[in-house]
Amino acid sequence: MSLQLFNSLTRRVEPFVPLDPARPTMYVCGPTVYNYAHIGNARGPVVFDVLARVLRRRFGDLAYARNITDVDDKINTAAREQGVPISTITDRFAAIYREDMAALGVQPPDLEPEATRHIGQIIAMIERLIEAGHAYAAQGHALFSVASFSQYGKLSRRDPEELLAGARVDVAPYKRDAGDFVLWKPSTDDLPGWDSPWGRGRPGWHIECSAMAAAHLGETIDIHAGGVDLQFPHHENEIAQSECAHGGKPFARVWMHNGMLNFGGAKMAKSVGNIQRVHELIKENPPEALRYALLSAHYRQPLDWSDGLIEQCVRTLDRLYGTLRDLADVVVAPDFAHPVIPAGIEAALDDDLNTPQALAEISRIAADARKAESIADKARLKGELLGAGLALGLLQQEAAAWFGRGASGDDDSRIQTLIDERVAAKKARDFARADAIRDQLAGEGILLEDTPQGVRWKRG
Repeated sequence: MSLQLFNSLTRRVEPFVPLDPARPTMYVCGPTVYNYAHIGNARGPVVFDVLARVLRRRFGDLAYARNITDVDDKINTAAREQGVPISTITDRFAAIYREDMAALGVQPPDLEPEATRHIGQIIAMIERLIEAGHAYAAQGHALFSVASFSQYGKLSRRDPEELLAGARVDVAPYKRDAGDFVLWKPSTDDLPGWDSPWGRGRPGWHIECSAMAAAHLGETIDIHAGGVDLQFPHHENEIAQSECAHGGKPFARVWMHNGMLNFGGAKMAKSVGNIQRVHELIKENPPEALRYALLSAHYRQPLDWSDGLIEQCVRTLDRLYGTLRDLADVVVAPDFAHPVIPAGIEAALDDDLNTPQALAEISRIAADARKAESIADKARLKGELLGAGLALGLLQQEAAAWFGRGASGDDDSRIQTLIDERVAAKKARDFARADAIRDQLAGEGILLEDTPQGVRWKRG
C-alpha cells in the first residue's frame, strides 16, 4: 500500500506522490514566540514529526521547514511591557520551544526560517503582487485585494461574497473591500520596523509564511500542514497571495490539518484560559507519555486532554517497557542500527497516519513477545517492538531509564495507588481488573504478597 493522505483542499484521501520523488517538500506552520507553548500547540509538531519519519523512510530524503514567527503584535506587546527589544523575547521563547519539542521526541526540522531574516523576500513578494494588480498600497499599508483572486475560499469552502457580507461595518478606511488583508503595515517609532517602498513598517502574518516557503522550498510545495484553526484565514490567505505572486502555480499540492485539543469541555486556547503548558507538563509527567497521548487519537479528530489520559498512557508505556526489560538479555538480529519497521505499523501509517491503529499494533507485538517461548521468536518480536517504537518516536530509551524516572517517593506513591485499586477491584469482584493490575506491576518488576495484614510489595 502506498502512502495515503487526506487532502483538506480536495476533501478526500489521496495517494501521496511528490513532485520530486528524491526530495519531497513539507512546510509546517511554527510558533509565534512570545510565550510558552501549550500542549495543544504541540499536537501538530508531534503528528507531523511522525509524518516526516514516514517520508524519509519512503523517499530517502525530505526538505521539511517549520518556521519561527518572530515579529508580531503580541511579541511587540510583551517587549513593550518588559522594556526590552523584541529579540530578547523571541530568542528566549524560541529556545524554550525547541527544548520542549525535543523533550516530546520531536526531531528538528531541516529548515527553521525566521520571519525577521526574510524581510527582503517578503517585500519582493508584495511588490510582485502590486505589479500584477493583486495588491495595492494605501496610507503606509500594502493590502491584498481578495476580489482579484477568483478562487479565494477554495480551501476553507467559504464564499467570498458571504465573507464580505459578514464583515464588520467599521472597515478600515484604507481598504478597498472589507475582506482585503494586510501584507505590510506601518510602524511607529516605538515599534520594530524596516524600510520599504511603502514606508517604515513590518510584515503582516500571512505573507511571512508564503515568502519563507517560497525561499526555501520553491513556488510549489508538496505538503503544507498546521492546525485546523489556521485553515481560515491564515492558510486561505497564504494560497491567495502565493498563487497570485507565482503566476497561478499551485502553492501546496496537499494540505493537512490536525484537530484541536479539548480540555475541561472547551477547545484548549490561551484566550479561553484553559491551557496546560508543555514546559510544566514535561516536568510533572514522563514526556514520552505526553507524546503517546498526543498520538492516541487520529490526528484529524479532536482529542480530549485530561490527567486520566496521561495516566493511562503512563501505564501503557509501563507495560511496553516492562516487556523490553524482560527481554533485556535477548539479542536482536540484525543490528538495530538499521531496524525494520513492522508491516502492520507501516500499513497503519500509510492509512492517513492512523496512529491509534499503529499504537494498537505495538501493544499486540508486545503481548506476543510476552507469550513467546523460543529465543528466535523473542528476538524477532523484540526487534519488531523496537522498530515499531522508532516509527512513532517511542520506546527509544532503556527500560531502566524509564522505570528509574521516579525511583523515589513519587513512584512508590503510584505503585501504592495501583495496589489500592487492585484491592478495591477484588472487593467489587472485578477479578479481571485485579489480575491486570498484578500483571502490570509484575511487568515492572514489582512483586505482591497478600498477607492477613494487607498487601506487601517489593521490587524484584
